[in-house]
Parts: sequence; structure tokens; C-alpha cells
Amino acid sequence: MSFFDDQEWQNRRQRGRNRRFFGWSLMALFSAGLLVGAYLPTPYVIEQPGPTFNVLGESDGKQVISIEGAQSYKTAGNLDLLTVSLVGNREQTPNWFELAAAYLDPAKIIIPLDEAFPPEQTQEQYEAESSAMMEESQQDAIAAALTTQGYQIPSHIYISEVTKGGASSNKLVAADFITSVNGIAVAEIEKLRAVVDTYDGKTPLKVEVKRGSKVLVEEISPVKDATGSYRLGILVGYKYDFPIKVNLQLSDVGGPSGGMMFALGIIDKLTPGYLNGGKYVAGTGTITASGVVGPIGGIRQKLYGAYDQGAKYFLAPAENCDEVVGNIPGDLKVFSVAKLSDALNVLSKVSAGADLSKLPTCKTK
Repeated sequence: MSFFDDQEWQNRRQRGRNRRFFGWSLMALFSAGLLVGAYLPTPYVIEQPGPTFNVLGESDGKQVISIEGAQSYKTAGNLDLLTVSLVGNREQTPNWFELAAAYLDPAKIIIPLDEAFPPEQTQEQYEAESSAMMEESQQDAIAAALTTQGYQIPSHIYISEVTKGGASSNKLVAADFITSVNGIAVAEIEKLRAVVDTYDGKTPLKVEVKRGSKVLVEEISPVKDATGSYRLGILVGYKYDFPIKVNLQLSDVGGPSGGMMFALGIIDKLTPGYLNGGKYVAGTGTITASGVVGPIGGIRQKLYGAYDQGAKYFLAPAENCDEVVGNIPGDLKVFSVAKLSDALNVLSKVSAGADLSKLPTCKTK
């Protein structure tokens, strides 16, 4: 009997040891999982609402928009330009816990790392391209705004970047102005593309450029891109001869998506009264010199960013409407705009306190 009791005690003791060992093993595995989740690299980054900027106000102690050579007027309220910030880069991606939290947050989305930062593009190239797009967008915004005020704006095509090893490498340089191709004058980028599309794959194109005070002609054979279209291997934009000086001061912001809001802010500065009625309006969208509003990325994050800052009205590019539907936070009133004139019409109604129910909105199809 005593032997049986001792054996049972030994068995129970061993079972206790086993349970403790199993418990400690689970804890060790759980701790290891936490460490993996915290430090193991992930192939994703997070898009979330970034800083907002009132183009009618100041940035770094300076007016975002200032005008010389024309009468400017007081403004009130907000015309907010919105941004998207990325959590993560190629050097340090978000951990799995951050991704899980982002998945549950409607203001954030998770995107593949390669989508945000193409493998063939360096961080320096990404920042340079983003900065160049912002500069071009600002120039187009000024042109669009001044055109609504009756100004005539002469424009010229200039080269902002020459692709290394591309068709134009060692022949054309950044800051060249393109005047003609094969003797055909090109004053619009669309015209330049149309002429390049006529390339027969054999005879080089004669590209005439103005470089400083010199006029040069270079023979260039365009190269097909992944879509099968011929390209000169350059990035181009417009330089305008503005009749008045408009300064846009906004540092550490890249990309073209602020174009429409810059244009609206300039118009507000150039016209008496308050374009927005002194109310809180936010928006986003690219702009062309002719006033066409184009789509942008990160519309959902910008909707939430605007709402969180207190915006009551939001101007969204018509081509982004599919992404807007179902992602409007709170009671934010969102209007669909395809042209600068559409945005001006919305603001006139908001300013007057008029009925907004008939203005275009983003709806399900």
C-alpha cells in the first residue's frame, strides 16, 4: 500500500513537471511570436492621413500664397490641401502588430512595399520625382487660376529630367526647352507626344531645343517602353510666362495632388470677398492649365484627414468617386468635381448658404 502511494505521488509529481514544462514552452513560443511580430520585416507599408495645410494661411511662418504685381484681398476660413503619409520604407517596414492595427482602422490602408517604392527606384529618385511633380503642379495651378481671371498665359515645354541611359541621354539635358520635332512646332505636351508617335523606327527624329541663348538640333531615336509606345526618355512639363508673380510656399510636400486647392486659393486671393464664405472646405485633385481636375491617390486617407481636422465640405475629383463611395467619415459633405469651374460653383453655393442638394456628389452606380 505504501509503495502504491509513493508511486502515485511520483506520477503526480511528474505530471506536474510536464504541465509546467508545457506551460513554459507555450510562454516561450508566445514570447518568440511577439518578438517575430515586432521585428520580422514585412513586405508592406501603411498609408495614413498626413498633415493638412490651409492654402489661405501660413506654413513655416510664411503665407502659403502671396501675390506681387496685382491687387490681392483678405481671405477667411479654410481651403485645406491634404496629404498622405507612409509608415515604412525599404529600410524599415511596419511590424505585423502595426499592420494588424492598420487593418482595423478605416483611415488607413496596407499596400505592398513594391507598389509604394518600386524596386528599380531609389529613395533619392522617389523624392526628386515627387518634388518635380509638386513644382509642375504649382505652375499649372497658377496658370489655371490666372486664366479664370482673364490673363493670357504663354507656355513652353521644358525638360525636367533625362532618363539615364535613355534615348535622349547625353543629347538633351534638364532645363532644355523643346521647340519643335522634325520641323513641327510643339507648344503642348500632347502635340509633342503625337509627333513622337509618328516615329517609324528607322529615321531618327530631329529634336530642336533652346538651351540658354543657343538653339540646338539633336537626332534622337525613340525607344519602345513596356506598353509598346515610343519614348524619348525624358520627363517634360510647362514653363509659363506669368504676367504677375505668384509665390507658393509649402515645404516638405511632394506630388501633384494639391493642384486644384492651390488654384482655388490663388483665385480667392485675387478676388474680393470670401470664395468659401469663410467656411471650412478641404479638397484634393490634380489640375491642368486648362482647368481639368484629375484623380489622385490616397483619397480615403484624405477624406479622414479632412474630417479629423474639422472640415465640413470636401471637393473630390470625379474620377475618384468609386473610392469615395462607402468611405465618407461622419457628416462630411463630399462633392464631385471634374473641372475647376465645378469647384468654383460648389464654393459659390457654400458661400451663399444655398441649397447644396443638387450639386454633383459621388454615388454608387
